[in-house]
Amino acid sequence: MDKGEEALREVQRQLSTYRQSVLKAAVTGQLTADWRAQNAHRQEHGRDLLERILQTRRETWEGRGKYKEPAALDTTDLSELPEGWIWTSLGALISAGPQNGLYLPQSKYGSGTPILRIDDYQVDWLRPMSELRLVAAEPDDCQKYGLHHGDFVVNRVNSVSHLGKTTLLPSEYEGALFESNMMRFSVGNLISKEYLRLYLTSDLGRKKLIQNCKHAVNQASINQGDVEATPVPLPPYLEQEEIVQRVSEESSREIASLKTCQTELARSAALRQSILKDAFAGRLVPQNPDDESASELLARIQSDCPAKSKRSRRTQAA
Repeated sequence: MDKGEEALREVQRQLSTYRQSVLKAAVTGQLTADWRAQNAHRQEHGRDLLERILQTRRETWEGRGKYKEPAALDTTDLSELPEGWIWTSLGALISAGPQNGLYLPQSKYGSGTPILRIDDYQVDWLRPMSELRLVAAEPDDCQKYGLHHGDFVVNRVNSVSHLGKTTLLPSEYEGALFESNMMRFSVGNLISKEYLRLYLTSDLGRKKLIQNCKHAVNQASINQGDVEATPVPLPPYLEQEEIVQRVSEESSREIASLKTCQTELARSAALRQSILKDAFAGRLVPQNPDDESASELLARIQSDCPAKSKRSRRTQAA
């Protein structure tokens, strides 16, 4: 049983590594190399897609002050991408934000509007909206810091191991607020939000996101400029959708394997308890009628105790 349980835990560890391998293959083009070869004639080049994204960004900027073109991306040290892909900055893809969250003192917590905090989400997990803490925020703050379906939320202050943790918000969290140790941004419809999520939650993407982080005692931080400067590999839109589909299929198999491991570990734990119960109920081994009875054994133990006690007292007296 020990060996079996250790084998199951090793499978769990390998599945975690496998997931990151799938994500790396996805965001470097390896996962869809065969699809790309068969569908190259159908695809818009990433360069042309980026130009459309930037044009839309310019057209929808009205009312937000003077438009500023995203800074040019230095691609000197970036890896080569497949044909049809292009490196761009996250800032070029962002349609709104990045924006830091709301700070309120602890005295304001307890009632009011749900607020998302850094311990309320992991890469593949979100605390249900109904379980979020509540905070008494002013109407203007609710308007300014209210989350929307499709927003990305990034952990901007934490230990290095958790810095840059990113999630994509579903519609359930519409109207919730977000705390000051996070920032949020959104992108337009010309890029797959799910593809961007996969990239930012991959080891490769997160490493790029926090590569210029600032270190302090026991924590590190990234700012809005760091987020905007993050390099992003941009495939044609059709390939983005294919990547999302293939990763989803791999994730389904991974989840099924993890559930199998968890089920078998639970069965093993239950079997251990069953064995122990049988052991102490006398059902684990056959009973031998020639064995000394428990009452006789207990009597011998008790008769031996006074003798030991007398020897101990004599030894102490000497």
